Amino acid sequence: MAHRVGIVVGVIVAIGLLVLAWAAIRPGPMAFAGKAVPLSGYSGHPTGVPADFQETDPLAHGRYLTEAADCQACHTAEDGKPFAGGRPFDTPFGTMYSPNITPDPQTGIGSWSDADFLKAVHEGIGKGGLRLYPAFPYAAYTYLTDDDVLAIKGYLFSLPPEKNVPPSNALMFPFNQRWLMTFWAALYDPNTRFKPVADRPPTWNRGAYLSEALGHCGECHTPRTPLQSLNNRRKYAGGMAEGWRAYNLSSDKESGIGTWSQDDIVNYLKTGHSLDRGSAFGPMAEAVHLSLTKLTPSDVSAIAEYVRSVPPVKTPDLPAPKSVPAPPDPAQGVALNKNPRGREFFAGACSGCHGWTGVNSLVSHSTLTGTRAVNDPTATNVALAVLRGASWLPPSGDIAIMPAFGAAYSDADIAAVSNYVTARFGAKESEITADKVRKLRETR
Repeated sequence: MAHRVGIVVGVIVAIGLLVLAWAAIRPGPMAFAGKAVPLSGYSGHPTGVPADFQETDPLAHGRYLTEAADCQACHTAEDGKPFAGGRPFDTPFGTMYSPNITPDPQTGIGSWSDADFLKAVHEGIGKGGLRLYPAFPYAAYTYLTDDDVLAIKGYLFSLPPEKNVPPSNALMFPFNQRWLMTFWAALYDPNTRFKPVADRPPTWNRGAYLSEALGHCGECHTPRTPLQSLNNRRKYAGGMAEGWRAYNLSSDKESGIGTWSQDDIVNYLKTGHSLDRGSAFGPMAEAVHLSLTKLTPSDVSAIAEYVRSVPPVKTPDLPAPKSVPAPPDPAQGVALNKNPRGREFFAGACSGCHGWTGVNSLVSHSTLTGTRAVNDPTATNVALAVLRGASWLPPSGDIAIMPAFGAAYSDADIAAVSNYVTARFGAKESEITADKVRKLRETR
């Protein structure tokens, strides 16, 4: 009898361990694509700077790679010096602040050796053995070649040193114990360099290197496991970034970008807007302004090629965007007595640019019809855009700005207009509440 009980217990333990292993370990970001080969055995050139980058100065190469990695966005506080750190990031575990990565020897990384920098970028271990939190995306940067990492270091060390000590992280226990990152890194940082897929074209592999290593797209656009690793079984199915929804980038035709053309994606990456597809808000707008607009045409095209190849994964709560404009008569469409507060707000503050149809033939970048955010039943990004404003880069090169209304209107007002916008121009009406808007207002 005891022997049988032991067998049963052993089987239960084995099954439990298998379940834990399945939950903890996820495939790599390019597992969907086929067999990878060592970079040394591949005839293409997916790393470094692209052939259409004209500058030959090594510092220019480092600058290009730094921009492609979007380092400035995270390491610059509002109204702060570039790369001097101090930007806050609110997480479920508390608030973290980005470090100073200027070459100041006391408060920045000026005393770091090449080996120190490589270890931080590839393994998440800072100078002196300090374990770094994966808010610094070293699990993506680990795929960068040594040459590219050191080119980035060379550029950062060419910048003016800035003395700045960011605030200390305010994380709850046990997340304030950095030594725990030893185990996280052992599970989720492969500590390996980029390997191209042999049967994919060089442009695809270049796009993979830009998207998975330098641009770390999955850090925002792939959902996370309970242990905060990327769940690549649902690759690019959408995630969260500083309170904003980072939408589905897979080739799913309803909730993803399966109906987007190569040109649609290229235009979006180059300007933060694609006609009838929408505009970039929040962190994505920053990525466009500080990173993607700096890339050469071949690199932007390579990213689009790679992203379009990601298999479809459905995001259940996102319907296919409504492509038919609303009626030009404000008395038609959404019933007037259903959300009069939202309609009044829209009439006074929004209709001048967005129009009652949702299509503006004069300012195409303000078109609402067909945009993903307006077709998101949570209305998260619509409410945040109203709260904080938005900007994008039209072909003219002049940054277009939607003003922020957060200071002038109450949480209830912003909830009302957000629900009105999704009802009038989207596929499914949202029911965002004033309390939800209040919480969004508090996020950073």
